[in-house]
Formats: sequence, structure tokens, C-alpha cells
Amino acid sequence: MTDATPSQLALLLRPEHLTRVVDIGANPIDGDPPYKPLLARRLCRVVGFEPQPEALARLNAAKSDLETYLPHAIADGQHRTLHVCAASGMTSLLEPDPHVLSHFPGLGDWGRVLDRRQIDTVALSAVPEIDGIEMLKMDLQGGERAVLDGAGDTLAEAVCIQLEVSFVPLYKGQATYGEMDLALRARGFIPHMMASTSRRMILPMRGPDVYAALNQLVEGDAVYVRNFLEPDAMTSEQLKHLVLVAHYCYRSFDLAVNGLHHLGRRGVVPADAPGQYMRIVQTGG
Repeated sequence: MTDATPSQLALLLRPEHLTRVVDIGANPIDGDPPYKPLLARRLCRVVGFEPQPEALARLNAAKSDLETYLPHAIADGQHRTLHVCAASGMTSLLEPDPHVLSHFPGLGDWGRVLDRRQIDTVALSAVPEIDGIEMLKMDLQGGERAVLDGAGDTLAEAVCIQLEVSFVPLYKGQATYGEMDLALRARGFIPHMMASTSRRMILPMRGPDVYAALNQLVEGDAVYVRNFLEPDAMTSEQLKHLVLVAHYCYRSFDLAVNGLHHLGRRGVVPADAPGQYMRIVQTGG
């Protein structure tokens, strides 16, 4: 659904273009994507990737004119094996690790490989539909590191990356949270927040249902942003899109004020833009 109300924040910022969002693994099995508020206000355009035909068909049936969905499997551009699992949400270019899965209720059954298909993957840098990225979302069941390996310079303008990270790798050869953290920091990003975390109960203890859990972290959706501690390393356009993403996608009002502060110091927005913004927040604009 589209919100026809003009965005007061966008009018204050006046970015040169819509926020460019790339969604790898766009099948919304875990609910609405974080950029939905941007899309509803027509403040972004989305290029999404979903190699599973049924999920791709659903995305295309419901898309707006600001959305493009493609069937590519995004990775490093190499020929790979797709492991089709009993639970579609666990289908991955990596092979599930039965030893690890056997320690958590349900995962052993869900991660059972039903089929192996040989597919050609596409590197992010080789997709002509992408002319730049401000926000990247990845949900690839362990394939996030391969995307970074094939990204080239496509993330040079990016200000936000949300990705699924693994505290306990469920797939063979999967990069851990620590490895992904180092890879993202090397590209100029720092952790901002955890959008969600997934906990599992450790077997042989069992809860009343398969989803019951205590404390063991397994996965999470981590949000990284361009390092706001070094604002001079960002262009004014990057700062504008960081403010929009912070406000609409994550309600990170402090990060948005920080960006507006630096834009004001550059004379790109009015000097009192942070104050104007807080009035926008207070009125729900």
C-alpha cells in the first residue's frame, strides 16, 4: 500500500534520487522487509533477487512500479550446487551441517537435503539492473560472504547493509558472525543494531513446542551502517540516504539527527534541520 502523504523529511533533505535498495533473498518468509516504509512512501526503488520460482512469482504478482525482481542466485559468479531442503527457508548454496543441526529441535528435519541442483550464480557487480546501492539486504542462508566476494565496487555508495549473521554456523563452510563483522568493517561499515535474533533450545532438553528456547543464540539479522564516526568520508548524498534509512527503516532517530547535523554544517540543509526533524518525529511525519 502507498502512503500518498508527502514525506516532510524527504522535502527537508531533497536527495538527488530515490534510495536504491537491493534485496538478495527477497522471499518475505519472515515478514515485511525493513525498507517497506520507504517503499510505501515512494522514497526508494528495489531490485530484488529470488531464485525459487514460486516465491519469485508471488513477488512479481504483488510488486509496484518501483520494484524489479529477478531470478538470479547472487553469489560470487561461480557454478555452484543449490541444496534444496525440506524447509524452503533452509535451501542454500551451502550444505547443511547435520552434526550442528542435530543439537537443536526441528532443525535436523528442516535441513534435510531433498535435492541438489547445479546452478550458475551471478556476481552482484555483473547485474546490469543495478546502477548503485544505498541499502543492501541479504538473507541467503549462509551465502552472505560469497555476495561480498562478488560485489566489487557496487557497495561504494552503500550506507546500510542488513544481513543474516550466524553465531552457530548451520551450514558447512559458513562464515561466522565474527568473520562477517571483519569483512564489513574492512568496507567501511560498523554495527548499528540487531534487527532480530533467533534462539534455540539445546537438545536433549525439549520445550512445549519446537520453537521453545532459552538462551542459545543461533542466528540474527544485523544492521551495519557506513561509519558515522568518520562523516567526512561520506558524500552529502550518502548522508541524506543514511538519514532516510535510519528514520524510516529502523526508527534510529539519533543516527538521523547525527546525519542532519553534518549536512547542516556543510550548508546542504538548513542549520536548524535537526530541530525541524525532531518536530517531524514528534508529529509522526
